[in-house]
Amino acid sequence: MKKNIQVIYQDKDLAVCYKAAGVPVQTSKAGRQDMVSLLRNYFAERGDNTQVYVVHRLDQPVEGVMVFARNQDAAANLSRQSRERSMDKCYMALAEGIFQESSAVLEDYLLREGRSNTSRVVSQSTPGAKQAKLSYEVIEVWQPLQVYSGEAEHSLSRLQQEGRRIFSAYWRSQRENEVSLIQIKLETGRHHQIRVQMAHAGHPLVGDKKYNPNSSREYLPVALCAVKIAFCHPRDGRNMEFTV
Repeated sequence: MKKNIQVIYQDKDLAVCYKAAGVPVQTSKAGRQDMVSLLRNYFAERGDNTQVYVVHRLDQPVEGVMVFARNQDAAANLSRQSRERSMDKCYMALAEGIFQESSAVLEDYLLREGRSNTSRVVSQSTPGAKQAKLSYEVIEVWQPLQVYSGEAEHSLSRLQQEGRRIFSAYWRSQRENEVSLIQIKLETGRHHQIRVQMAHAGHPLVGDKKYNPNSSREYLPVALCAVKIAFCHPRDGRNMEFTV
């Protein structure tokens, strides 16, 4: 089935897109559409056969805003910004439970398990362990009654429009426990970092089949959205910021 792609901004150097939950950024599986092929098709349909370059990643179950380069110079520049953490990325998520601290920094060491495509928290001395650091802020706590009645939906729209797509189903799936709407900023970019660190902290993300043992059996994407990305334009250095 052909999928459409939502292009938020484009010029000769880059394209900013919305990635839907469930769509991989890039895959080697034959016949499976990913963001790279969708974006290439988007340009080809408009008579433009330029290449598309991946400069950062977003987990397949996660939705949100991404930037892709359209030439090698832009790819090198944007990749460097992402690698050096000068590319600002902000996420919103629904995490289970009530946080003891309204804001905090989480710092752990993660080890990636290739066979299972997972990561886990390990000690600093573990061979292959990499530092993982993020900060979070609790925006609001939704009680079961709020979740069930839909009051949380209005609250989310009032607080922040970004990321509302992924949260539309969760007040139907969470009827017994409190959930916290949180805003997250990454200081490192590790495999499944937000999902692993939040689960390790005792607040797994709603809908996360890999790291949340209480996740509903019905299909729901992980309640995590990259809501904002900001960077310097690779050609002229001007500040660029986009939200979804």
